[in-house]
Amino acid sequence: MAIEEVSRSRLFRPAAISVAGIGLAKPILLAVLVAVAVGLPFAVKGFIVFQFTQVLIYAIAIMGLNILTGINGQFSLGHGAFFALGAYAAAIAMDNFGLNYFWTLPIAGIVCFVAGFLFGFPALRLENIYLALATFALAVATPQILKLSLLEHWTGGVQGVVLSRPKAPFGLPLSRDQWLYFLTLAVGLVLYWAARNLVHSRSGRALLAIRDHPIAARAMGINTPIYKALAFGVSALYTGIAGALSAIVVAFVAPDSFTFVLSVALLVGLVVGGVGWLPGALFGGLFLVFVPNVAENVSKGLSGAVFGVILILVIYLMPSGAGGLVRKIAGVFARPSSRP
Repeated sequence: MAIEEVSRSRLFRPAAISVAGIGLAKPILLAVLVAVAVGLPFAVKGFIVFQFTQVLIYAIAIMGLNILTGINGQFSLGHGAFFALGAYAAAIAMDNFGLNYFWTLPIAGIVCFVAGFLFGFPALRLENIYLALATFALAVATPQILKLSLLEHWTGGVQGVVLSRPKAPFGLPLSRDQWLYFLTLAVGLVLYWAARNLVHSRSGRALLAIRDHPIAARAMGINTPIYKALAFGVSALYTGIAGALSAIVVAFVAPDSFTFVLSVALLVGLVVGGVGWLPGALFGGLFLVFVPNVAENVSKGLSGAVFGVILILVIYLMPSGAGGLVRKIAGVFARPSSRP
């Protein structure tokens, strides 16, 4: 039987129907998620809105880390430093120069892109655990640098910088928490769209080739150093914008808010959401915001231990993160039926 005839046989029809069903379910599911996200701040109280805004901020930062680690294969333990740099870039622009908070987002993105790109070039000589060690040093050094008396005029030193939370523009009937939630949601959707297009572009395929087969990628003419440095820069850009949003939402930045623990938390969110799966950033953000609260409600004195147990259970039940679980469920629905 020819291949064309086999493809038309009844044996292959159920699979085609299942895949078509999944393809039809994607836009429906996306529409439902957007509707829930838009209606959420009107259905919950102010502090819960603030928490979900933090979820979106962490999701943006994790998405940036995913571009570097999940898509390009470079391991980083220092993205808390870029988060801090973006937060301080926004805070200084607003506090010292009186710039509108909206324009601080591209400024923070550009500053962090340049910083990430410049850091990425020297780091090209490092691989795996050595790159992780270099980024670890960056994360540990950043809070101490921000406390230097030389920079105190700009950073506020140990005291940090206090900002004012913006109101909704154009007289919109929204509270400050609701407006900042919608601002963060809009920025997150735009950045997700950009990241998805990047991954499916020629540059994205080059990043994946470098991750999977670096020697073959070089043999095919891919400029590995440039692409690796650009991946660092784009990843830092995302994380810096997240830091700027955090400064605007929290209305306060201080060096002790950006310790090495933040870098580890972003890595945890990446693993929980699924390495290499961009939508998993949202699951990672939910985990980072709400699971510590659950652990503290279980036992205030042993909240760290409870959090560790929950994390171990999540990794045991979902070894590939939320992305692996979603792919497994999708595979079950896409499996062809054995019935004639």
